Amino acid sequence: MSKIAIVTDSNSGITQAEGARRGIHVLPMPFMIDEVTYYEDIDLTQEQFYEKLKSGANIATSQPSPDSVTSLWDKLLQEYDEIVHIPMSSGLSGSCQSAMAFAADYDGRVQVVNNQRISVTQRQSALDALQLAAAGKDAAQIKEFLENDKFNSSIYIMLDTLYYLKKGGRITPAAAAIGTMLRLKPVLTIQGEKLDAFAKARTTSQGKTMMINAIKKDINERFGGMTEDKHIWLQIAYTHDRAAAEQFRTEVEAEFPGYDIHIDPLSLSVACHIGPGSLALACCKKINV
Repeated sequence: MSKIAIVTDSNSGITQAEGARRGIHVLPMPFMIDEVTYYEDIDLTQEQFYEKLKSGANIATSQPSPDSVTSLWDKLLQEYDEIVHIPMSSGLSGSCQSAMAFAADYDGRVQVVNNQRISVTQRQSALDALQLAAAGKDAAQIKEFLENDKFNSSIYIMLDTLYYLKKGGRITPAAAAIGTMLRLKPVLTIQGEKLDAFAKARTTSQGKTMMINAIKKDINERFGGMTEDKHIWLQIAYTHDRAAAEQFRTEVEAEFPGYDIHIDPLSLSVACHIGPGSLALACCKKINV
């Protein structure tokens, strides 16, 4: 049986410490902040990031450098037979396509998974890859499995402010002004490649209800229903406000009794575009090996 290394990036929400504990290798995502390069969870903590965001610093995301990717792979291949590399969604960054190009020089020993996930659903893909490797599947089989499984997940994200979407040019200043005046809480969704508009809530409570109902609908219509075996993973993600996420967990538990619910901060690559105070609800279908 091949010895397989599982690699993902920090967009998964897996910290360096958790990755070391679980046996997952985490590539830190780089940020340019006022022309200085930082690396998520290396020399840029969640707290430092939000302090800089609040201060109005100029923050830009970037792909990992080619050398940072291939140096990690070269090091791992001294110990492992093959690598499964799970980057963030190809629809949200060019890092997946870049990794696939780099992997062409590794004679099939590096398999890059393009399963279009991010944050807590990307995290689950890395955990699923560990499970598949333990079951004896090789890197190519794991890649095929995860890519075939990519649409068995959903994420809904409620924003607290439109300011950062406007700042990043993702909505017009006029639309942001109207939304702010009406105190709208946009709910976005990630289904496959892209981050798209889903609904507009007037209150935080309404937005949370929309997300819960959307996940229920997905489970019932796409993922086989809310069965007794609890074959769905539920996840909550948030930007900056852990207390709000814990409160949301209580509300989600009431609607999904008996389900395990994992909470993680949203990756900073997403947070810089949507700002603090956001909440997300996600689900993934459990795999059968």
